[in-house]
Amino acid sequence: MEERQFSEQELVRREKLEFLKERGIDPFGQRFDVTHFSEQIKEEFAGKTHEELEEMAVPVKVAGRIMTKRRKGKVCFMHIQDRDGKIQIYVRKDVIGEEDYEVLIKSDIGDIVGIEGTVFVTNTGELSVKATKYIHLTKALRPLPEKYHGLSDVEERYRRRYVDLIMNEESRKIAFARPKIIRSIQNYLDGQGYVEVETPVLNPILGGAAARPFITHHNTLDTDFYLRIATELSLKRLIVGGMDAVYEIGRLFRNEGMDRTHNPEFTTIEVYKAFSDLEGMMDLTEGIISNAAKVVCGTYDIEYKGHQLSLAPGFKRISMTDAIKEKTGIDFASDMTFEEAKALAEERHIEVEPHFGYGHIINAFFEEYVEETIVEPTFVYGHPIEISPLAKKNLDDPRFTQRFELFICGNEYANAFTELNDPIDQYERFANQLKEKELGNDEANEMDLDYVEALEYGLPPTGGMGMGIDRLVMLLTGQESIQEVILFPQMKPRVK
Repeated sequence: MEERQFSEQELVRREKLEFLKERGIDPFGQRFDVTHFSEQIKEEFAGKTHEELEEMAVPVKVAGRIMTKRRKGKVCFMHIQDRDGKIQIYVRKDVIGEEDYEVLIKSDIGDIVGIEGTVFVTNTGELSVKATKYIHLTKALRPLPEKYHGLSDVEERYRRRYVDLIMNEESRKIAFARPKIIRSIQNYLDGQGYVEVETPVLNPILGGAAARPFITHHNTLDTDFYLRIATELSLKRLIVGGMDAVYEIGRLFRNEGMDRTHNPEFTTIEVYKAFSDLEGMMDLTEGIISNAAKVVCGTYDIEYKGHQLSLAPGFKRISMTDAIKEKTGIDFASDMTFEEAKALAEERHIEVEPHFGYGHIINAFFEEYVEETIVEPTFVYGHPIEISPLAKKNLDDPRFTQRFELFICGNEYANAFTELNDPIDQYERFANQLKEKELGNDEANEMDLDYVEALEYGLPPTGGMGMGIDRLVMLLTGQESIQEVILFPQMKPRVK
């Protein structure tokens, strides 16, 4: 094994580790019972005068990482950082004792310490803790980055997220905002009578979405499984079983590209409601997003990608064919043949792949001319049947389905259907997907006979919706890269 090489600073820190051991101090500490966090102290005692705090003599126990330290003789000021932020600590040698003060002198930026003391305010008006006891908790053997403004190498921030969280206040805000957003969704849906459930991550059949899967192997069964690309088919089985209204927040895995809005491992929520439909899912989607904005941002009005947006309920609604007509003048809702649509695509240099039908061409036009132009929250509905194998047909025009996607600032945030509950139609759609797979569409669904059988027991009219949690977090925290909102995103291997 290759011997580790240490920098001069790392060697000095290891020497200090031995110093602690010689003093009978565990370099990596023991339990410390924290009573207050930095933000709590600032909120609770804001506005109190020096005299008032002296009289109150409020005892506190705080702990955190040393971020700054300046010493003058027998007095030391330092800032420690806990989960909420930083707070100043004032230490006097004659109060904590000579031995502990020597340990303090030997401490480094990055060490983790516990402080017992009282709250006071300095002459400059900064709420601080006056230490009565100093406890070493953990020796940091590596120095923190100097002059940190977000590690200069952005990829290194993602690889070493732990350092990023120590040094970057924005990253900490996002890390704490994400679970708050998820909790707001859970609370909203729970209040609407939905039940949160869990479904399998390993699936024997590829289905529920159009995507390339990760494939793994179960040794005992000697069978290949897919990491799930969607939770849809399992959740709709629960509606068949009578659970009425269910949702799942969970990880999905798609063996596809990585960019500013895609990570191969990501989080979604899928929601299904018996006796609902597309309109019901639009209302629910608006409610989820607007409620999350209010909870996390305190307002419906946000700025994203340089645009001022309103996330208040009442999102714009437009059919896919009307949206295309607005941009190109072409009316794909008319009685147009496949050959005419193909000719229009070729005129505009849109590639027509071997498995394409009429609906695929419509979708290609939408992606080329419309998708990136949408700014305000907009429900685009009426997707072609060829690209919607799990959505119910439009009763007036069976070329299209009762499906919508929600777009904001050119990105898709949600996908929803009035669910297809006709088992005969579903079987035919799966069969058509198999034909597409034979023609080269490696994202096509497979035949799921068990799901067809479930539908034969009777799926009530149902509305369903899936939403990307990561993209919603990006929207509500003002981030344009998905790597910023996933604590440990997948990364390319380091170049040696």
